[in-house]
Amino acid sequence: MQDPQSHAPAAAPADRPAIEATGLVKTFFDPERGEVQAVRGLDLRCEYGEIFGLLGPNGAGKTTTLRMLAGILVPTDGHASIAGVDAARDPMGVRQRIGFLSGSTGLYPRLTARETLRYFGQLHGIAKGPLEERIEELVEVFQLHEFADGRCEALSTGQKQRVNIARAVVHDPEVLILDEPTTGLDIMAASDMIDFIESRRSSGRCVLFSTHILSEAERLCDRIGVVDHGRTLAVGTLQELRAETGQEWLGDVFKELVQRAAQESAPAS
Repeated sequence: MQDPQSHAPAAAPADRPAIEATGLVKTFFDPERGEVQAVRGLDLRCEYGEIFGLLGPNGAGKTTTLRMLAGILVPTDGHASIAGVDAARDPMGVRQRIGFLSGSTGLYPRLTARETLRYFGQLHGIAKGPLEERIEELVEVFQLHEFADGRCEALSTGQKQRVNIARAVVHDPEVLILDEPTTGLDIMAASDMIDFIESRRSSGRCVLFSTHILSEAERLCDRIGVVDHGRTLAVGTLQELRAETGQEWLGDVFKELVQRAAQESAPAS
């Protein structure tokens, strides 16, 4: 799933990362549990030309973190910037620079796939001629031909996911934030999606994505961040994380880091 017409972005300033978060905190109020701290002082830095994987158990704070970085949620404390734009102060500026996809991202059921791409392209201010060319490129790249003119309400889960990722990149963003992007895809579609994510690296984009599929992280990621209970447990290349834990397989590396953190936070008996 390659994008042959993607244009390389202007050279990024050497002193500015694509994504930078410092001390991110997000607190919610739950009627039964009271105050819940979903993210606790999380730090993160992702560079252009890098694929960064975010791993963690269910409830670790991954989705909340990605939503704060995308400007959808406002942090309770801390700071986040995307391509130099403050996510809390200028969420619209952030959305112009990112492609965001989550498991809960929906489609307008009565629009066709092609109409969906046209609608979101217009929202991003793409002129009619270039937009129609871009739509046809994406139909080709994401293999939407068979259902491009069918209403989204009639599409399968995998087909909807293809349209969703095409929608997320219609404006050719410099940063992609993807929350479990292969969810609902069959083996071939998931493989195509992985190929597409991999192609973003060579085009100088930054990709931050979360996944529960460790083979995806092993194949794709330049660096991996492991989080649990809203905190960063470790960040590094796979080789660096192997050296830190003494484990070979990523699943064992992940398990070791989470168990070690649990032991360190356990009250002394």
